[in-house]
Amino acid sequence: MSDKLTGHYQEIISILGEDLSRDGLLDTPKRAAKAMQFLTDGYQKTLEEVVNGAIFEADTDEMVVVQDIEYYSLCEHHMLPFIGRCHIAYLPNGRVLGLSKFARIVDMFARRLQIQEGLTKQIAEAVLEVTGAKGVGVILEGKHMCMMMRGVQKQNSSMVTSVMLGNFRSSQATRDEFLRLIGK
Repeated sequence: MSDKLTGHYQEIISILGEDLSRDGLLDTPKRAAKAMQFLTDGYQKTLEEVVNGAIFEADTDEMVVVQDIEYYSLCEHHMLPFIGRCHIAYLPNGRVLGLSKFARIVDMFARRLQIQEGLTKQIAEAVLEVTGAKGVGVILEGKHMCMMMRGVQKQNSSMVTSVMLGNFRSSQATRDEFLRLIGK
């Protein structure tokens, strides 16, 4: 796949009017191909591989919150980056998930061509699936280069999306506790 991507980047750069033999561009198609493979490596992962059995029995039923998980993704409309923070909460139902697995789940879905709304939903549904939680809440904050670098060029704009499942959807008190714990 890398050779094919490299060839496509050579063509794109050439079509833009650049000289591929220019010193600064000699290895750019190869580097761009390698970068794109890294930025989209979420397609090569499954939820089962990412979680890797890190689900543990626990007798807690109190809310667990993991906040400020950094993420970056590429918007599916312009293939430009959007970056931000993810906050996840869940109500355990006899099982808890290893802490690092939350970041791995976020990365797996973020490293695909995405829209923020879909990314939020995918993370929430994945956490619910692997934990069997009584409820899951996910909030994503994002800054979108497709809005900042092109189009309306609004540098201070940001987007917030949320998905609430189970008790987070049915209980205002649960949602309020989540928001209070993450300082929102």
